[in-house]
Amino acid sequence: MSVATDVLYISHGGGPMPLLGDPGHREMVACLQQLAGQLRKPSAILVISAHWEASVPTITSGAQPALIYDYYGFPPESYRIQYPAPGEPALAQQVHRALEQAGMTARLDDRRGFDHGLFVPLKLMYPQADIPCVQLSLVSDLDPATHLAIGRALQALEYDNLLVIGSGFSFHNMRAFFAPQSAEIQQRNEAFESWLEDTCCNPALSETERSERLLHWEQAPHARFCHPREEHLLPLHVCYGLAQKPSAQHLSATILGKQSGMLYWRIGE
Repeated sequence: MSVATDVLYISHGGGPMPLLGDPGHREMVACLQQLAGQLRKPSAILVISAHWEASVPTITSGAQPALIYDYYGFPPESYRIQYPAPGEPALAQQVHRALEQAGMTARLDDRRGFDHGLFVPLKLMYPQADIPCVQLSLVSDLDPATHLAIGRALQALEYDNLLVIGSGFSFHNMRAFFAPQSAEIQQRNEAFESWLEDTCCNPALSETERSERLLHWEQAPHARFCHPREEHLLPLHVCYGLAQKPSAQHLSATILGKQSGMLYWRIGE
């Protein structure tokens, strides 16, 4: 990639709760606003959301995508949230071409809207909704090697001042969120977060070692406790596949009582 690109992996919290003033999301909101404040305003944003899985990598290509309120049981106002960011069909075409050139079957979808993995964090980071956005799905087999390869394929993009966001959650055990906090849960949570930070940020690791760790993430301490299902971790694999170097910044936030991480890379310059 010869153009400047910012890459973020973020923990996006629980449904629309960050937009509803929930106290358990205050640190997350502050982290996202801090990140937005330190980045150049992007020309476009590509979001890999944990909330979209498809049989092949699929890209939103519509000019004015609607919102998908893909959460349940929240107050009525959470279904009236607006984030009228435009799509960016030219970027969608570039993403599709990059994936196909890397030997992957990919698909454009001009009808799908933006899910809350996009509009919740972006409403906090860029509330004006004036930056064109494109969403890229996960692949439903949830294979870490596939998602690292998707990230590597995105290195072919030539879209200057692009922001790529892997929108997930570094801790995503729903039962643990609603269980009484205990020293054991905290220890498991913190051990995995320490492994994740070391894996992504430690400059002493070679990129081969870093890739191997992410490929075999289930071997991390308490990996399957923190991620009974890995869809909220795999956006990180796409981000690292694109960046191929240590993360320059790690931010930690307590979200819903659990330690969660965010990571930043600057590439292409």
